[in-house]
Amino acid sequence: MAAITKDQVKHVANLARLAITEEEAEYYTGKLATIIEFAEQLNEVDTAGVEPTTHPVPLVNVFREDKPVKGLDRDLMLKNVPEHEDGMVKVPSILG
Repeated sequence: MAAITKDQVKHVANLARLAITEEEAEYYTGKLATIIEFAEQLNEVDTAGVEPTTHPVPLVNVFREDKPVKGLDRDLMLKNVPEHEDGMVKVPSILG
């Protein structure tokens, strides 16, 4: 069983830019040890003859056929914008 130390928890917290107290480091040391212990149980599972899984659902490039749809009527759209010019929507300049 791989144990995790309080120093390792502090190191990971530091890498994640998390400030944790001594009490939190102690708490998370126990929690992470439990998680690691649970994950190590997978090493005991007999996987002989089990094909590796790269994706749980065998979907590959599921496409739908494009169907043209009627767009928004230009005149109706232009009636609903604050400003327009020559059939186009006029917006404030953002690039100076």
